[in-house]
Amino acid sequence: MSYEVRYTDDARTDLLRFTEFLAERDPDAARRALEALVRAVGFLEEFPFSCRKAEPGNPFLRELVVPFGGAGYVALFHIDEAHVTIVALRHQREDDWFA
Repeated sequence: MSYEVRYTDDARTDLLRFTEFLAERDPDAARRALEALVRAVGFLEEFPFSCRKAEPGNPFLRELVVPFGGAGYVALFHIDEAHVTIVALRHQREDDWFA
């Protein structure tokens, strides 16, 4: 089964925040980070359940770890019958979702 990947407005804002932050310092790194995130999110079209659960007891809320540089990013997403919805994105050094 293939899933359609969607982004919430908050997730789009997070993505913009990352790329703007990096673009101020290193435009090439910003481009590479965006490419890494898009490529990794593409994986969710086929294999969303292979990612780790974000909360115990909720098999439909999961996290995708996206390596980049010395750390990387984490995408929080929800799975339903036909869609994977990216709820939020964060850098791995930022606070956890439920902290």
